[in-house]
Amino acid sequence: AADAVILGPDGEPLPDWEVELIRQGISTDSAPAARATAPAPAPAPTAGGADAESDDEGDGDAEGADGQGASRRRRRRRNKNRGEGGERMDGERPDAPRHDGPRENGARDDAPRAEGQRNEGQRESAPRHEGQRNEGQRNEGQRGPRFERADRGERTEGGEQQQQLEPVSVSGYLDLRDEGYGFLRVNGYLPSRDDSYIPVKLTRQFGLRKGDFVTGLSRPAGRNEKNPAMLEIHTVNGRDPDTARDRPRFEDLTPLFPDTKLRLENPADPADMTARVIDLISPIGKGQRGLIVSPPKAGKTTIMKTIATAIERNNPEVTLIVLLIDERPEEVTDMRRTVKGEVIASTFDRPSEEHTHVAEMCIEKAKRLVELGQDVVIILDGITRLSRAYNLAAPATGRVMSGGIDAGALYPPKKFFGAARNIEEGGSLTILATALVETNSRMDDAIFEEFKGTGNMELRLDRRLAERRIYPAIDVDASSTRHEELLFDRKQLQMVWKLRRVLSGLAADGSAAAGLELLIDRLKTFRTNDEFLTEISKQPAT
Repeated sequence: AADAVILGPDGEPLPDWEVELIRQGISTDSAPAARATAPAPAPAPTAGGADAESDDEGDGDAEGADGQGASRRRRRRRNKNRGEGGERMDGERPDAPRHDGPRENGARDDAPRAEGQRNEGQRESAPRHEGQRNEGQRNEGQRGPRFERADRGERTEGGEQQQQLEPVSVSGYLDLRDEGYGFLRVNGYLPSRDDSYIPVKLTRQFGLRKGDFVTGLSRPAGRNEKNPAMLEIHTVNGRDPDTARDRPRFEDLTPLFPDTKLRLENPADPADMTARVIDLISPIGKGQRGLIVSPPKAGKTTIMKTIATAIERNNPEVTLIVLLIDERPEEVTDMRRTVKGEVIASTFDRPSEEHTHVAEMCIEKAKRLVELGQDVVIILDGITRLSRAYNLAAPATGRVMSGGIDAGALYPPKKFFGAARNIEEGGSLTILATALVETNSRMDDAIFEEFKGTGNMELRLDRRLAERRIYPAIDVDASSTRHEELLFDRKQLQMVWKLRRVLSGLAADGSAAAGLELLIDRLKTFRTNDEFLTEISKQPAT
């Protein structure tokens, strides 16, 4: 041990007197010795062992307590000198390099070193620890109170939340999509935010179809949902939902010629000439597919209202629907105040897509009622404007007909008009649609020509009669019903044919005014059409 050379902080060997003082445990530096009076924490066993092993490599035979103390003092002095020499100038702490060395994890220094590390560690790590604690508190504050608020909301506001999430009773018409799901239109027939979503499972379970009137329970929409969702279905078209799967399809029903007359004449009002003339000249039967061909300002709206009110009055078993497409708003209001039945309207200031959607919902609703064996009458005003709407809304096929109408745009209105039929299994669907002519529009003429041969009843109005203020302005000679023998008994049919021969002779000059005026004058003298036909039968044949 005497031959061991001890180096100083500058790398030079220490003098013998300083080595002797170090071996006796006397400090050569006053400042570190003062700090050494503070109690030092006991070093970790493993760390102390590592330090002792490394100290033995640097200090030679410095063993035991004195050797370890001298080794610690030398390290303290070297750290102090190193910090004063270079790294303290960079604004860093003296022991900063020590943290990067292999002994950074050891708590093996003497009391001053331990205290210095502890103080500095408190200054450095305390904010960090505090920051971590604060950050943890902030995280918990961000999460905890939020969840606590949610819990409190369930507890304190649970009544309101539970009330909002409770299922509510809803009813409306089903708008079914091709994918199988649908929406329950609760505010009429147009989409709204209150419509309830019906999943594919329910539609398949109960065999739901477009146009069904459905009632059931619906839950409110969730946070990421646009519409409420249907939970239960209680009735379908007023019946048990389980029976809806067994009903026949409208397309599979057998169509027949109309054989039951819809009587329009009102015995209590013999002055209603419109209803009486139509009953004689162009009778309407259940399942009729009729066209009311009219030029502008010929009184077709008045005739439509007369037909609607007469059907409601004389045929209460019939479900009446008035469908107004691209109509004036004031006409819609007037029709709703006149007719007790349902009036479905889409005014001319609405887009074409709305016109077509309303028409499709209307016809699907009527089909569902016919499948149940009911008699339905739809009065459409008009088929021309509906075709125009499909021409604008439907995608173009590239095949343009005369007047600029797309060939594919006529299929949907033809499908609508062709749904009218008398069903052999029970029920009927009657459609009376207006068609515009003499409008100086080639498109309107093309539409009329397409629908001209599809109907089995035609009521034509004459503008010249309306200009002469002869109402109803019905062209008696041009109006007729196919297979009218099914709507009259045999005796009445003979009298009607006799009347037509007389009226046709008066219209030989091309004007229907003379024949209509004669018919109206003769009808005024009789209270009912039956009395009038009986009187005709008494007249000699001409």
